[in-house]
Amino acid sequence: MRDITMKHTDAVIIGFGWTGAIMAKELTEAGLKVVALERGPNRDTYPEGAYPSSIDELTHNSRSELFQRLAKTTLSIRYTANDEAVPYRQLAAFLPGTGVGGAGLHWSGCHWRITPEELRLRSRYEERYGKNFIPEDITIQDWGVTYEELEPHFTFAEKVFGTSGQAYKVNGEIVGAGNPFDADRSTPFPLPPMKNTYSATLFGKAAAEVGYHPFDIPSANASQAYTNPYGCQMGPCTFCGFCSGYACYNYSKASPNVNILPALRQVPHFELRAECDVVQILTDSTGKKATGVLYVDAAGNRVTQPADLVILGTFAYNNAYMLLLSKIGTPYDPSTGEGVIGKNFAYQNENSIATFFDDKTYTNPFIGAGGNGVAVDDFNSDHFDHGPLGFVGGAPFWVNQAGTKAIGGGPLPDGTPEWGSGWKKAVKENFTHVVSMNAHGTNMSNRANFLDLDPTYKDYLGRPLLRLTFDWHDNDYKMAAFTVDKMKKIAEAMNPKAMKVSVKKPGQHFDMTHYQTTHMGGGVIMGDNPKTSAVNRYLQSWDVSNLFVVGSSAFPQGLGYNPTGTVAALTYWSAKAIRETYLKNPGPLVQA
Repeated sequence: MRDITMKHTDAVIIGFGWTGAIMAKELTEAGLKVVALERGPNRDTYPEGAYPSSIDELTHNSRSELFQRLAKTTLSIRYTANDEAVPYRQLAAFLPGTGVGGAGLHWSGCHWRITPEELRLRSRYEERYGKNFIPEDITIQDWGVTYEELEPHFTFAEKVFGTSGQAYKVNGEIVGAGNPFDADRSTPFPLPPMKNTYSATLFGKAAAEVGYHPFDIPSANASQAYTNPYGCQMGPCTFCGFCSGYACYNYSKASPNVNILPALRQVPHFELRAECDVVQILTDSTGKKATGVLYVDAAGNRVTQPADLVILGTFAYNNAYMLLLSKIGTPYDPSTGEGVIGKNFAYQNENSIATFFDDKTYTNPFIGAGGNGVAVDDFNSDHFDHGPLGFVGGAPFWVNQAGTKAIGGGPLPDGTPEWGSGWKKAVKENFTHVVSMNAHGTNMSNRANFLDLDPTYKDYLGRPLLRLTFDWHDNDYKMAAFTVDKMKKIAEAMNPKAMKVSVKKPGQHFDMTHYQTTHMGGGVIMGDNPKTSAVNRYLQSWDVSNLFVVGSSAFPQGLGYNPTGTVAALTYWSAKAIRETYLKNPGPLVQA
């Protein structure tokens, strides 16, 4: 092992998923020399997306080919601050990626915009329901940025992603049968909506019959051939069913590897280094200025990369982890509520209903696309009256048929044996006759849920593991019960022969053994006050002004929607502030 110091660069980016790729493109366009560091291996459509090996379920879903290598580093998990945390040794509940593209390579493709109400959620609830409506243990807060400010960046991100969808309102004019709860848009979607599976069509018809407002899910799976603003090309989706957990072999699913990296490869002042595990953001003697990063390369060398500007853009909770390791910012203390690094960790509160039909109704769930489907938004965000309900948050409902695989299988009716001949019989009878629908609920940040460093367990480099303290709370149970009851009306209108309702109930703990989503947020939250947020409205660290922290770690609370669309828009918003303001006069963009 050697100590190596690299040549100075203008900007260094930690992590090369969506946020790292967007920042690299924006900063190189501004003329900066940029080095991007990714802890995992090089990945691309070839060979990771080469057919037919790319659709091997055993390799990808069962053996976690594109996911984090837990033998090298993981996190420990506990329910409360009084419990002892234990390391997470098998991927199950959520699936962080590793390698070039990060989770942006293996994501599904649902591409949403945050609602305007959610960007000022605490203010919205207090104005509509009163100051005492929000439960005391719920620590939600406003984001510090408005939908109107983000709208141009949502628009551009959709053009980069090649997003398929149907707008409802453009520049104040109703233009189509999109989501009637959507905020106004400045342009239509770049591509028309995808075709729907039979399952989604059944769901949409039933939702309309019970008085809800179904619409096509915005999808970053291309509905037709497309060339984005960077000159990167996509092919039309073939509904192969291998999106989530896989690299798309058809160039149809948006990813950093398909939609940005080909353009960056043409830039002489950009360098991407894989298998570089950053261990610390370096600061000067004052602790107020970042001087670069220290990383360990594939050969085990300790490498210092000096830089004027540091962009931290790793997976969700890893942004908080890096700041804790680097001793930047004040760690959150749940006993006092003070501190900001690790605060407001949030997840997704997902609940579901499976409907089973007779052998004459074929739903063919093996067909699918990651972002394809039909949704209703009537009980998401603050689109309904929370006043008498006693909880905050909500959920969109949808049938998002992404492709059920042979090994993972699909849902089975209640009472089915978990193995043996009875299980096999049930699989044979139900596999092609089931429709699964989800209430993709919010998880409101709670004072008791947070991130910190584990005092006991360490990773392959001797670093303390990140420790996650997380469980469901009263607000989660109430929201789940209400939204599933509303979704059940759709299921009943579909007239199935049987239903299986899966909903979180009071006292039920967070289950690490079954996949839910990889939609996490918080830990380095944005806001307008350094006492309650880690980064300002431009995602600039309050403590170190030449450090910007981008990604879903900035979310002050969880969303009903998938996070990627909002992550992309926030990254473009932050990059604009860097290019137009920070580079001209480096320093704090917001005065504390």
